[in-house]
Amino acid sequence: MPLKPNILEDVAKDRWISAPTSMQQYFSDDGRDAVMLEDDSGRIRLIGDVLKPFFMVTGCIIAVMGTENANGEFDVIDLKFADLAPQPERWELTKPKNSSVSTQQKKANAKFNKDEDVEMSDGPSSSSGLGSKKIALVSGLEFSGEDTSYAMELNLLLEYLLGEALDPAAQKELAHISRLVVAGNSIAPEHKATAEESAEKKAHKKYGYDSRSYNPIPSQLFDEFLSELLPTMPVTLLPGVLDPANASYPQQPIHAAMLPKSRTYTAIPGTAESGWLDSVTNPWEAEVEGWRVLGTGGQNLDDVFKYVDSDDRLGMMEAMCRWRCSAPTAPDTLWSYPFQEDEPFVMKQCPHLYFVGSQPEFGTRIIEGPDGQVVRLILVPSFSATREIVLVDTETLDVSILKISAS
Repeated sequence: MPLKPNILEDVAKDRWISAPTSMQQYFSDDGRDAVMLEDDSGRIRLIGDVLKPFFMVTGCIIAVMGTENANGEFDVIDLKFADLAPQPERWELTKPKNSSVSTQQKKANAKFNKDEDVEMSDGPSSSSGLGSKKIALVSGLEFSGEDTSYAMELNLLLEYLLGEALDPAAQKELAHISRLVVAGNSIAPEHKATAEESAEKKAHKKYGYDSRSYNPIPSQLFDEFLSELLPTMPVTLLPGVLDPANASYPQQPIHAAMLPKSRTYTAIPGTAESGWLDSVTNPWEAEVEGWRVLGTGGQNLDDVFKYVDSDDRLGMMEAMCRWRCSAPTAPDTLWSYPFQEDEPFVMKQCPHLYFVGSQPEFGTRIIEGPDGQVVRLILVPSFSATREIVLVDTETLDVSILKISAS
């Protein structure tokens, strides 16, 4: 891929004449891209029509069968992926407190295997029963100190989650939301100064710290949002590319010092119990209501998207599951910590629910594996762009979408 960044070319240059441009796509339309198979012995180019139906990006592990031609190319006649990893049973790590859950679990698993419908409505669905809980997924809140175009929708979202903006019947349904998951990009990006603003800033430059270079308002607004919500429900907080966390993958949790009002709800040091504010890594893997859940802030999928000439993001999520790797392009084009002994991005267990945040639009799909594995894939849309949140039923993993509108 000639358009893909190459660290060797960067090091070879004596100096930068201008800042490097950020490429939106790495693939080219002129046929210069090639698929290469690499192992300890070297590289060889892969050719063949059998490769065309599949997503191919750097870092995915495959087995190929074919013959080498006179040009030194490997003509592929068949290929095989690792496919979905072994999937644990529900409640394998944590046992349910009520023994009657086992019967509900069997019914839920049977329905989960068959039901692929997605409900589009103005409110949460009650079709799955009054006793089932729901998990709310939101991403891309992007609290800003300058842009107030969707401040009303953020307030309406808070009132909705608190149950203050609904009638008693809707509040009863809302009471089943057991957890809010914030999947990255909670802080808006910094406003890019124009040439005139940069020149004016240089003209008035003084010694010492320039207070105008940092705007604390976005983090304060996000802290207030969480502090009002935390007394009513637990919150799982994933960092994103725009959030105050390390840039390299995997991102470490957002430090509690950034949230002075909300950090009182974090876990007490030295205790086994988790707090209601659970600041986690990106990617994040855990067991929620017995289901194995894997979630990311979106960088892994956005980077894979640059390699392929397709808009099928759900297909890319499915491919990552079948490759058994949540970040195949790390550390090549997705910055990553250089692990020596362990690879944290390898899916050693297949999740029941896999979501990716900060996506341009909502999407969901159910995929199945050769050994009965069933995975619910969810694209969580950016709230700042779509004003939408996702609700997941914890018994059936059915999905509904809720749109917050001020009009």
